[in-house]
Amino acid sequence: MLSFRQYLIEEPNILKRLVSQLKEKGMNDSKAYPVAVSQLQKAGVLEVGSTDLTPLGAVRDQMSAEKRAIDRAAKYSGRNPEEFVYSSKTNRATLK
Repeated sequence: MLSFRQYLIEEPNILKRLVSQLKEKGMNDSKAYPVAVSQLQKAGVLEVGSTDLTPLGAVRDQMSAEKRAIDRAAKYSGRNPEEFVYSSKTNRATLK
């Protein structure tokens, strides 16, 4: 049987990143992974009932954290992505 760490090596990058973010906020491995999978499935990034990427998920998995943050900010504000600057410290995009 694979260990938790070995299992994560084979997972999509977007899932690995979310798990690591949840762990940084104090969540343990046994809770961070199921929460991350659930949230990504709800967002349409992972297929329901699995960790396989959807077509949207495949596109987002290829994006960097910076590009995803800028994409989110532009989508929710209705503004142009070039109007945003990314902060790696907060993983947020704000207007220039």
